[in-house]
Amino acid sequence: MKFTAQQIAGILEGDIIGNPDVEVSKLSKIEEGIKGSLTFLANPKYTSYIYSTKASITIVNKTFEPEHDISTTLIKVEDAYKAFSKLLEYYNQVKNNKSGIEQPSYKSESATYGENVYLGAFSYLGDNVTLGDNVKIYPQAYIGDNVTIGNNTTIFAGVKLYSETEVGNNCIINSGAIIGADGFGFTPDKNGEFKKVPQTGNVIIEDNVDIGSATTIDRATLGSTIIRKGVKLDNQIQIAHNVEIDEHTVIAAQTGIAGSTKIGKYCMIGGQVGIAGHLTIGNNVKVQAQTGIGHRVKDGEKLYGSPAIDYGNYVKSYVHFKNLPKLVKTINDLEKKVDANN
Repeated sequence: MKFTAQQIAGILEGDIIGNPDVEVSKLSKIEEGIKGSLTFLANPKYTSYIYSTKASITIVNKTFEPEHDISTTLIKVEDAYKAFSKLLEYYNQVKNNKSGIEQPSYKSESATYGENVYLGAFSYLGDNVTLGDNVKIYPQAYIGDNVTIGNNTTIFAGVKLYSETEVGNNCIINSGAIIGADGFGFTPDKNGEFKKVPQTGNVIIEDNVDIGSATTIDRATLGSTIIRKGVKLDNQIQIAHNVEIDEHTVIAAQTGIAGSTKIGKYCMIGGQVGIAGHLTIGNNVKVQAQTGIGHRVKDGEKLYGSPAIDYGNYVKSYVHFKNLPKLVKTINDLEKKVDANN
């Protein structure tokens, strides 16, 4: 896709300094700009690159005034960073504006869908599936029986939605995510052999949820595993059966949450965090990367370490952790002096 400076300025409500007809077809960093690319300048420390960049168009703040000759066409806006982000969003909408049903694909006779739906090649819609308007199902996605998907939701290639899963409006589920597989439920018999406990619940994903690639969310044993509205999940996260994650919580990659744990609203959880089962994590909790949580957490706590302790206490304690060899030597020396004096 190609865009002219005039078209871009129209989208961003910006002013053009240079050639309004110059075209771009790709994006670049300002220091790596080449002919036919679009870039932006928002951070002053990159200002020097605007005089050497080969990018055809550069978005800048209205306050920017070049001190030397430049070859790039400028588009001046109120906030270059926000404008570039807006343009990225627009670009994605145009790029992903697919519709129609590709072949080969399978759609059960009982499946229903709204307007402007895209069903990619080798995708599968099971019995009684319901899709809203503007839903996009990319190639090789599996949508099991009785799944419902709301309006404006995108299911990328290779996603698996097991039966009875409910997905809300304006959601994005990235490639390789598996939603609704059986929870890890087993019980030992009298011989110590583990027998599977049937997992008869489902997964509910509310509106405006983003789910990263290769993330897995297990169905509930009974009831529902629930991801509330506005939650953002990174790649490679494991969410076990009957977990509930409340509104607008964000979780980074490789975090694991054991069964039946409840996580509150507006939490921020770092990468590789481990959370034990049957816990309650309060609202507005912040958890540093690689923290291990095995206890209930109150609202507003900041945690670090494994097992987790208060973040401030951890930082203070770390000063002593790294000095332990020196402290041990000091204690040993003092003990030797005491023994010598005795």
